[in-house]
Amino acid sequence: MFYKKNSDHYLNPVDGIRLKTLTYGEKVSLTEFVMEKGNDLPAHEHPHEQIGYLVSGRIKLTVEDQVYETGPGDSWCIPGGVKHSATIIEDSIAIEIFSPVREDYLP
Repeated sequence: MFYKKNSDHYLNPVDGIRLKTLTYGEKVSLTEFVMEKGNDLPAHEHPHEQIGYLVSGRIKLTVEDQVYETGPGDSWCIPGGVKHSATIIEDSIAIEIFSPVREDYLP
C-alpha cells in the first residue's frame, strides 16, 4: 500500500489531538498524530504494541509510573496492555506504529 500525503480522513479522539492512519498492512499500521500545545491524551491502554517517534515539538509521555520529557528525534516502545498518557507541551507531530493493526484508526 502506498500513501500520498493529504489532509483527508483525520480522526479527533480528544480535543487538540488529531490522528490519521497513513498506511497499514496485515500486521502493522503507521499513524500520524498532530497534537496541539496545552492538550492531554488521557491515560489509556490497548492490546497493541506501540512504537513512536517524535518528529517535532515536545510532549511529556507517561508510561505506567515513568515520565519522559520528549523532544524531536526521541522514540519509545510501549508494550500492549500498559497504561500510558501524554501532555502536549508544544505543538507536536508524532509517528507511531501499532501491531496488530489499529482497526479503530482505519479510515
